[in-house]
Amino acid sequence: MKISKIASAVVLTMGVASFAAQADQGSGKVTFWGSIIDAPCSIKNGYGDQRIELGQISNTHLDNGGISTPRPFDIELENCSFAKDSNGDPMFNTVTVTFNGGNVPNDMTMLAITGQAAGAGVRIQDYSGTMVTLDKPTAGRVLGIGDNTLSFSAYLEKIASVTNVTPGDFEAVTNFTLAYQ
Repeated sequence: MKISKIASAVVLTMGVASFAAQADQGSGKVTFWGSIIDAPCSIKNGYGDQRIELGQISNTHLDNGGISTPRPFDIELENCSFAKDSNGDPMFNTVTVTFNGGNVPNDMTMLAITGQAAGAGVRIQDYSGTMVTLDKPTAGRVLGIGDNTLSFSAYLEKIASVTNVTPGDFEAVTNFTLAYQ
């Protein structure tokens, strides 16, 4: 009788254990993605595609010649490593950035906005306060080995030829391209 109870307990335990092993107690999928680029630096994860909030800006402020508060954004480069020329000097350690996108008519320094708002555009400045011209490379920046930061800022401004800024939500999109020399 004692052996029968022990055998029953073992069979019951094994049955529960095998049932538990078969039950789905959570699963998922992890996908790793990216791209390998032909460049001396990598773009740090999260800095290739960015969303920069310019905030809620008064149309009256813009109509009176004001601009929104400039919002900083960076392009972070990491693991920079440079080939050396025959003299041992680094090659391709200077980078330019070219921003492109739809511009405001007759103004290549102002990115056009889309959405319900109208009459304003986005301007981009580099770290020194120099206005970025769309489709034109910025001044070259010399990079160091390791990690480097390319700093910019963006702000909203009324288009000079417009009488009044129309309130509403807006978006402006620019793509950037790095070029190493």
